[in-house]
Amino acid sequence: MMAVSNSPRPPIVAMVGGGQLARMTHQAAIALGQSLRVLAVSPEDPAAQVTPDVVIGEHTDLDALRRVAAGADALTFDHEHVPTAMLDTLVAEGVTVAPPPDALMHAQDKVAMRRKLEALGAPIPRYAAVSAVGDVDAFAARIGGPVAIKTVRGGYDGRGVVLARDLAHAREVVEGFLADGVPVLLEERVSMRRELSALVARSPFGQGAAWPIVETVQRDGICVTVLAPAPGLSDELASSAEQLGLRLAAELGVVGVLAVELFETTYGTLLVNELAMRPHNSGHWTMDGAVTSQFEQHLRAVLDYPLGDTSAIAPVTVMANVLGAPQTPSMGFDERLHHLFGRIPEAKVHLYGKAERPGRKVGHVNIVGTDGSEVERVRERAERAAHWLSHAEWTDGWDGHA
Repeated sequence: MMAVSNSPRPPIVAMVGGGQLARMTHQAAIALGQSLRVLAVSPEDPAAQVTPDVVIGEHTDLDALRRVAAGADALTFDHEHVPTAMLDTLVAEGVTVAPPPDALMHAQDKVAMRRKLEALGAPIPRYAAVSAVGDVDAFAARIGGPVAIKTVRGGYDGRGVVLARDLAHAREVVEGFLADGVPVLLEERVSMRRELSALVARSPFGQGAAWPIVETVQRDGICVTVLAPAPGLSDELASSAEQLGLRLAAELGVVGVLAVELFETTYGTLLVNELAMRPHNSGHWTMDGAVTSQFEQHLRAVLDYPLGDTSAIAPVTVMANVLGAPQTPSMGFDERLHHLFGRIPEAKVHLYGKAERPGRKVGHVNIVGTDGSEVERVRERAERAAHWLSHAEWTDGWDGHA
């Protein structure tokens, strides 16, 4: 374990990216007597609005990366898009990068991820890297079922993923990506019961910790709701998912939080879908529903503190994302909050300071339930609260002035 410092100054953690994940990590840092340093594109970025220690610059600018890392005890990430070669340069210059570049590359490059997971014997969908349109026919013939096309780099929140309608559509999509110089891979469309997430953390010392497995509900490729813990998940499958997450964190050399997005198949097995090496949307429930939030845990991990207790503090917690409405309401957020708290006082609201746009994540709502049998009631209230905050309309037509 890292030697305990007796420095009068608190440690400095620098985070690349000024989005909501950095904003919420800064909130956790405050409680530890720290202030997160952030590399943000603009002073208007969610994290740049709240932290005093901001470097303005791009994550593809080595000079900006050097400036944000200068004097920091650890450099970590709000997203995975920093070029690996630049991170290797920082490591060579003595910067502690967490997670290290040779781990992070598996969250940046889906082909590298699939090959590594395959080598580790982790359960994954059948896949193929693509170099020509003809590879589509060969892969479709091999799996004998529907195909998904994914960009190798840069996809998130449903971007960079196309579910092919048929073979002709798959060929057309791949041809378009290759013509634009965008590398893609093919995966089988999994016969899926639901999506799960195994959220774990690992420190440089090698300590690991796992939160309860959650169910994630997706709409148009975007996570809209998280149910913690995943309802109706057998103890055996939950334990397998937690152990898989911890094993992958150790095998890949992750430092910090790792989200392992999983498919629970209709056959009752697990397959790894994606990896994220940072705090993750599927872990926002931990801010109000777990002893230690994912954001505090990420700081503990990258600073090599002993990790926190990951137990749930209640039988059920539901997180619902606040996604921008097709038309921004004329009612301001402050008034919307006033109405929400009047009707659903137990709602815990987390807003990101982002301008509203259709489908954009601008916040989330957590509701903690005291009875494990009331998952659907808690879910209904959380989703109703999130919809009210985004649309300024109640899904059941309720009128607070009536």
